[in-house]
Amino acid sequence: MEAHQDITERRLADAWAELQAHADSGHPLQADAYRLAFADPEFLLRRETRGIRFQLEMLKPDLAQQQLGIENTIVVFGSARFRERSEADAALASAEASGDARAIARAQALVRNAHYYDRAREFARLVARYSAKCPSQDKLFICTGGGPGVMEAANRGAHDEGALTVGLNIALPHEQAANPYISPELSFKFHYFALRKMHFMMRAKALLAFPGGFGTLDELFEVITLVQCKKAKPVPIVLYGTDYWKRLINLDVLVEEGTISPEDLQLFEYVDDPQAAWDAIVRFYGLPAVD
Repeated sequence: MEAHQDITERRLADAWAELQAHADSGHPLQADAYRLAFADPEFLLRRETRGIRFQLEMLKPDLAQQQLGIENTIVVFGSARFRERSEADAALASAEASGDARAIARAQALVRNAHYYDRAREFARLVARYSAKCPSQDKLFICTGGGPGVMEAANRGAHDEGALTVGLNIALPHEQAANPYISPELSFKFHYFALRKMHFMMRAKALLAFPGGFGTLDELFEVITLVQCKKAKPVPIVLYGTDYWKRLINLDVLVEEGTISPEDLQLFEYVDDPQAAWDAIVRFYGLPAVD
């Protein structure tokens, strides 16, 4: 006798296929109490299931990086607005042709800061060249916030050398897209800033902060605070662009007013050259020369 399958039975393998079929046919999903919980978007997006979403955002990038042997990273922060020289020059020519004074001023800033894009790319190449000659457990991988500007430059430098490179992007209202130089299998998108920051620190063996805006400052001071309070192991914290950082923040005031200790200023250092940034990391860990 031919066996008949219960029409109400749903296998795990069918759960996401059903959702995809709805999407392909353009049919909106309706609430369905019988849908498997892990394949129920309405359920997973409830306020009460936020803790589950935290766990998933923690676990997915962690497992993917473990699988590919990404255990040690150098995190590069910096402005998403900087552009490489050719783009900056083109923007300035366009602005000058328009005669718009504000557009010209913005484009002039792009040209002025284009060297940071080049230097971030050069630094990442140094890291990738070093790691290419290391045993797998000692390799260092470039990790960025996954966006454009300095982040793109750093991912691009590692990509130039054929290295795996990590991007931890964030979903924003203006829909920031991942830059094209991140290894596809290591291009992650986060909803929660807190989980993204945790992933930055989980594997970080050094932080290099190029000039940037609120996001760069937020990430930089979070790392400094974690190290200062001994909630994270000491790592090299390198600020690229002495003039920018010292014009932006007078950290000596914190010492003068007693809000930090004088030795807290030793938690980071300033550099103005990609090789100097790499040398700071080499000194901190006493890394051996690799032929």
